[in-house]
Amino acid sequence: MANLILPPGWRKPGREVTPESVYWHRRQFIKGAGAVLAAVTLGACGARDGSNSEGEGGSGRPSDPLDTIPDTPTRHLYPAEVNARYPVDRRLTDRRVAATHNNFYEFLTDTDRVWERVGAFEARPWTVEVAGEVERPGVYDVADLERELDLEERTYRLRCVEAWAMTVPWTGFPLHRLLDKVGPLSSARYVRFVSFHRPDQAIGQANQDWYPWPYYEGLRMDEAMHDLTLVATGIFGAPLPKQHGAPVRIVVPWKYGYKSPKSIVRIELVRERPPIFWHDLQPSEYRFFSNVNPDVAHPRWSQAKEELIGEGRRVPTRLLNGYAEWVADLYEPDVLNSLS
Repeated sequence: MANLILPPGWRKPGREVTPESVYWHRRQFIKGAGAVLAAVTLGACGARDGSNSEGEGGSGRPSDPLDTIPDTPTRHLYPAEVNARYPVDRRLTDRRVAATHNNFYEFLTDTDRVWERVGAFEARPWTVEVAGEVERPGVYDVADLERELDLEERTYRLRCVEAWAMTVPWTGFPLHRLLDKVGPLSSARYVRFVSFHRPDQAIGQANQDWYPWPYYEGLRMDEAMHDLTLVATGIFGAPLPKQHGAPVRIVVPWKYGYKSPKSIVRIELVRERPPIFWHDLQPSEYRFFSNVNPDVAHPRWSQAKEELIGEGRRVPTRLLNGYAEWVADLYEPDVLNSLS
């Protein structure tokens, strides 16, 4: 039996571990929950099904997974200069493969078909509010930030908690440049991120109302200020396609992918550790730090190996996703060797 993520008030902690061979991907877990909940809540939700509904808000499906880049006034800034400070000894994931394998439940739980459901999403123009424990809070246009904060290209490994991995070239700027711009106060100890909430444009938000939309995540201040933490506005030498989190997302390459929120609208510096989306739904399985560690298994599957998407092979997982040289000193051993 699969554990179910149920609406608030119905949730129960996971108590049984399903063998990896039977139940490997988190998305299968969510699909099962959605199917049960659709039946239970039929009176309130009608016959909507987040994995199959059309619902494009009057906008047709994209004709191709590479034809989902929104109109971008800063397109001339791409490709940006390559920063090779953090070398990666893996070949790049094929661009089309990367564009057709996306965890973005706001649109669809089927990772291979997210791109088909992003047509109605209006990803430009776009602003991000920066608030909380800062000297200069404000609302910033993403295009202005692209022009001002010196875009660069970095190739990173991307590791999903579901045990698949990619290697992709992101374009963006380190988050610390934006934080330096707004002036963090000494009282700021964490950074909270909030994604968009537009159920009229994102069918997953409309049809999966048991999730506490919008998506929210957080980092400790030293993690957010680390040079590896990227505000990504592009991928593969072009602005971000919608299924990759256009027009702006966070990339934290030494953590599992759900720590890198997509299509963010708010960054808030706070004093206390903020709650995070997946931990609130399933606290026994998803924790705040979520650092990649092959020796710390997910409660329902091993993290010792990962599948390289598009290559059909599995390889050993690296501690901190291969970035231990740069970030291991951020953590005490009890953080690295636990599900924290």
